[in-house]
Amino acid sequence: MDGILTRIHTSLLSEERKALSPSLLVLCGDHGMSETGSHGASSLEEVNTPLILISSSFERKPGDIRQPKHVQQTDLAVTLAVGLGLPIPKNSVGSLLFPVIEGKPMREQLRFLHLNSVQLSKLLQESVPSYEKEPGFEQFKVSERLHRNWIKLYLEENSSAALLNLGVKLRRQYLDAIRTLSLSLSRQVAQYDIYSMVVGTVVVLEVLALLLLSIPQALSNKAELEVPLLSPMFSLLFYLMFLVLSAIHVIVCTSTESSCYFCSLSWLTAAGVMVLISALLCAVVSALSEMFVDGKLQRKNTGPSNSRWSELDLLILLGTMGHVLSLGASSFIEEEHQTWYFLTSTLCLALCHEIYRNCFLGNCCEPGLGGAVVALQDEDAGKVHKSHTPLDSLRGSEKWMALASPWVILTCCRLLRSLNQTGVQWAHRPDLGHWLTSSDHKAALSALSAFCLVVTFVLLQRRCSRTSRVAMALGLLGVYCYRAATGSLLLPWQRDKAASKGIVEARFVYIFILGILFTGARDLLKSQVAAANPKCKAVGLWEMYSGLALLAALLLRPHNLPVLVLSLLIQTLMTSFIWKPLGHDAAEVTVMHYWFGQAFFYFQGNSNSISTVDVSVGFVGLDSYMEIPAVLLTAFATYAGPVLWAIHLVNFLSSETCRGPAMSHACFCYALVCSFPVSVYIILVTSLRYHLFIWSVFSPKLLYEGMHLLITAAVCLFFTAMDQTGTRSRISS
Repeated sequence: MDGILTRIHTSLLSEERKALSPSLLVLCGDHGMSETGSHGASSLEEVNTPLILISSSFERKPGDIRQPKHVQQTDLAVTLAVGLGLPIPKNSVGSLLFPVIEGKPMREQLRFLHLNSVQLSKLLQESVPSYEKEPGFEQFKVSERLHRNWIKLYLEENSSAALLNLGVKLRRQYLDAIRTLSLSLSRQVAQYDIYSMVVGTVVVLEVLALLLLSIPQALSNKAELEVPLLSPMFSLLFYLMFLVLSAIHVIVCTSTESSCYFCSLSWLTAAGVMVLISALLCAVVSALSEMFVDGKLQRKNTGPSNSRWSELDLLILLGTMGHVLSLGASSFIEEEHQTWYFLTSTLCLALCHEIYRNCFLGNCCEPGLGGAVVALQDEDAGKVHKSHTPLDSLRGSEKWMALASPWVILTCCRLLRSLNQTGVQWAHRPDLGHWLTSSDHKAALSALSAFCLVVTFVLLQRRCSRTSRVAMALGLLGVYCYRAATGSLLLPWQRDKAASKGIVEARFVYIFILGILFTGARDLLKSQVAAANPKCKAVGLWEMYSGLALLAALLLRPHNLPVLVLSLLIQTLMTSFIWKPLGHDAAEVTVMHYWFGQAFFYFQGNSNSISTVDVSVGFVGLDSYMEIPAVLLTAFATYAGPVLWAIHLVNFLSSETCRGPAMSHACFCYALVCSFPVSVYIILVTSLRYHLFIWSVFSPKLLYEGMHLLITAAVCLFFTAMDQTGTRSRISS
C-alpha cells in the first residue's frame, strides 16, 4: 500500500506541473477494528481511524514532527468544501481543519473560519429554539464584532503589530466558537429520548410477558385467553404503581433540559399511559401467581407428566430462538434472508424425515416397498393389533407424491433463491431476475410470465365459484395486457408498440379484483345464516385469498411472477400431502406458515434496506399521486409473501377437516411468533443506539418490523373475525 500511495502521489505531482494547480490526496478509513476483528461497536480501536492529507500546498519543513490531533469524521466534509471552493453542506456539524489553511494569509484564514461559523450558527438556529443562550452562539457574535474591527484596521492599510495581534486573537476566538458550536450540534444529533424509549419498551415487554404467561391457557382445549385488566385496577399494587410512575414522570419532565416526546403529551394522555402500564404489571403479577398455584395443585393431584416434545417442536423452538438471537448482529440483519432460507430448508428436511419414518416404519406402505408392519401388544386386553400411522389415508400415487413433496419444495426454494440476489454482500452478483429483465430477453420474460399466469389460474380456480373463475381468467389476462402496455412484456400482434402507463388495463384488473373480493365477502356473510351451506365459508375465504393473489400478480414485477406461482404450488403440496396426512396441530402449522411467509418476503427481492422497497407499485392504475392508495398498494406489494401465507393459513384452518379451537390457537401463535422477535429487537436497538451501524442497518430493520407488526395486527383481527364466525356456525348447528 505504501508503494501504491507513492505512485499516486508522484503521478499527482507530475500533473501539477502541467496544470499549475495543487492537488490533494486524502487517506482515511470509515472505521477502525478491534483486535478480535469487530468493527461495529464503540471502543477506541473501532471508532478511531487515521486521516492523512497530502498536498504540495502544505508548508512542512523537514524534521517538523507533530503530535497527531484528534478530529471528527464530520470535519472532513467542511474541509473538502472549503478546499474546493464549494459551499459548506447545510446540515454539516463539522469544523474546518485549521492545519489545512494554516499557511494561508490571515485575511483568507479569517474568511474561511467566518464561513464555517456562519453555517454552524444558522444550523443551530434551526435546531435549537433557545439558540441565543447557547455559549457557542454568544462566542460567534463576539467573533463577528472583533472581525469588523479587524477589517477596519485592514482597510486602513495598517500592517502594524496591532493588526497581527488582533488577527491572532480573532482567529482563536473563531476557533473556540466553531468548536463549541460543533460540539453543541453533535450533541443534538446524538441525543436520544431515553425516557420515551423506556416507557415504550416497558409497555412492549409487559404485553409480551402476558402472551408468554398465557401460553398454557390459550393452547388448551378451551382456547381461552382472558387478560383481566379491570380487576387489577382495584388492587393496592395498581395504585402504588400509578403513584410511583406519576412521581417519576413529574421529576423527569421538570428536570430535563432537552425535548422529550412523552413529556410533551398532555397530562391526561400521560396519565392514561401510566394507568395502562400499572394495569399490565398487575395482570402479569396475577398471571404469575395463578400459574404458580395451578402448577402446584397439578403436581399434587397428578403424577409426573409423560408429554414429550416432538422433533418438529424442538426445531421450531430452536429456530425461533436462533433467529431472535441473530438480530443482535448487524451482519445477520443485513443477510437475514440467509437465516430464513436455512430455517425453511431445515424444516423441509425435518418434514421429509417425518414422512419417511411414518411411511416406512408404519403399515401405510406396501410390502413391496420395503415397509414394515409394526405390531403392538395391548397389555390389558392381551391382543396384538396393528398401529395406524398418519399416512394411512393416502393410497397409490398420493403416497409417492407425499414422499416426493419435501424434495419438490426444496427444489422450488432453491430456484427462488437464484431469482433475486438480496442482502448486502452478494447483492451485486448477477441473478436470474437481471437476466430476465434485460432488453435482450424480453421474449423469454413474456413467455415465462404467460406460463406463470396460466398456472396461477389453474391453482386458484379449483375452489372458486363459476363467476369468480371467469373474473380470475379475465383479470390475469388484464395483468399481461397491463405489463405489455408498459413495455415490460411483448404482445404477439403488436411488436413495436410504444410504451404507455397502462392505466386503463390496470383499472380493468382492479374491477375484477374488487368483484372477486365482493363475491368472497358475500359468501362469508351467507355463512352466518344457520341454514346456509357449510361450504359457503370455505368458498368465500378462498375467493378472498384468490382476489389478493390476483392483486399480487398485478403489482409484482413480471420477473417475480414465479414467486407467486411457486408459493401457490408449495401451499398446495403442503396442504394435500404434509399437513393433512400427518395431522399437524394448529400451532405447528401456524409457525410453518410464518416461516415460509418470511422466506417469500426475501424471495421477492426484499431486504432490510429501505432502498429495496419498490415504490412504483403505488402508482399502478393511478394517473396522479394519491397518498392512501399508494401507501396501501406499496405495503401489500412489499409484504405480499407474508400476507398470502397468513390468509392461506386461515383457509386451511377453516376447512372441514379442522375442528375445535384451531383458529384461536393459530391467532395466538401467530401473534406470539411475530411479537417475540420485535420485543427483543426493541431492547437490542435501545442498547445498541451508539452502534456504528445504528442508522444504516438497525433503524431500517426496526421500520420493517414496525410495519410487519401492523400487518400482523390486521391478520390477527381477520383470524378473530373468522373464529367468531366459526363459533356462531357451531352454535347454530
